[in-house]
Amino acid sequence: MSYLLHVDSSSLGADSVSYQVARSFRGTWDAPVVHRDLAVSPVPHLSAAGIAAWNTDPARHAPEQAAAVAVQDELIGEFLGASAYVFTVPMYNLTMPSVFKAWLDQVIVKGRTFGLPDGPPASGRPALVVSARGGGYGPGTPNHGKDFVVPALETIVRDMLGLEVTALTPELTMAPVVPALTHLVPIHEASLTDAHQQARRQAEKFRDRIAA
Repeated sequence: MSYLLHVDSSSLGADSVSYQVARSFRGTWDAPVVHRDLAVSPVPHLSAAGIAAWNTDPARHAPEQAAAVAVQDELIGEFLGASAYVFTVPMYNLTMPSVFKAWLDQVIVKGRTFGLPDGPPASGRPALVVSARGGGYGPGTPNHGKDFVVPALETIVRDMLGLEVTALTPELTMAPVVPALTHLVPIHEASLTDAHQQARRQAEKFRDRIAA
């Protein structure tokens, strides 16, 4: 076992529900962890220099290309060195925080993390996505079909990076603070309790799977 890579992207830090559920996972996980908080230390968005560097002989990299590649090297090395992953990706305006998309764009590099003849080097490794949201997005709700976080991540992280994804989506986090949603507090509380329980169970599953 190497380590768990825990990538946070919530702007709320320890007050984030996604972060708190991930902490329940961490409380059960008893192996090394590498933690990257993208809200505190965001990675740069993919630049023209970074894209051009992919198709340029490293010996001919301009200074800005070399700097862009150094960022990618650090993030890709950290990603590939992990044996399991926790990504906290709350829903912001129906989609993922931009800092997490920036991280993905730096990590997803053809010939390094995907697009290789033998498949992605991280293929089959387990990943937990924790995505809290202020409303409800399940079947029968007015917002059903408007979740552009989990379906997108399941496709990107599974199909491109090869990870086996489990998603936890504690819902209605705005119910305790928005008077019009007060009647939904019990549903929120049940969703949150279940997410914490599932996070602890997933930590046990990940640990057992990696140790096997």
